[in-house]
Amino acid sequence: MLIREATAEDWPAIWPFFHEIVASGETFTFPLDLGREEAQGWWILTKPSRSVVAVDEAGTVLGTAKMNRNHMGNGSHIASASYMVAPEHSGRGVGRALCAYTLDWARTAGYRAMQFNAVVETNTHAVKLYRSLGFEIVGTLPEGFNHPTEGYVGLHIMHKRL
Repeated sequence: MLIREATAEDWPAIWPFFHEIVASGETFTFPLDLGREEAQGWWILTKPSRSVVAVDEAGTVLGTAKMNRNHMGNGSHIASASYMVAPEHSGRGVGRALCAYTLDWARTAGYRAMQFNAVVETNTHAVKLYRSLGFEIVGTLPEGFNHPTEGYVGLHIMHKRL
């Protein structure tokens, strides 16, 4: 697997699984009806932020990540990131590789920590992955997310010192 900078040319490969994941309403706080063009602007970021794709040897996009500073001004030393793995490629280590890549990016860029603001507590695979990489749950917003089948569930704030 190769992780490389995402470009506008990657968007047609990202959009189908991005749309599926967002429209399911289970893991992201994005609008469920987010359109293709608007979504591209939200996901394919420009410097100093970054967006990447994980691709296999045939060039198939397996997943994607975006990374950015979490806050502005006096909070700009904290990074954040988001990840999406194409469902047909889940369980192959793509998410772990993308997360490790963003942590390396944040360290290299001089960030002091990485924080995830809204990890849905029912997204147990993500919570387990992040914990295995050293993230801690530093707080939970009770009923902060309206899950389509579970109802109102918590949103974890997760943090890792770099």
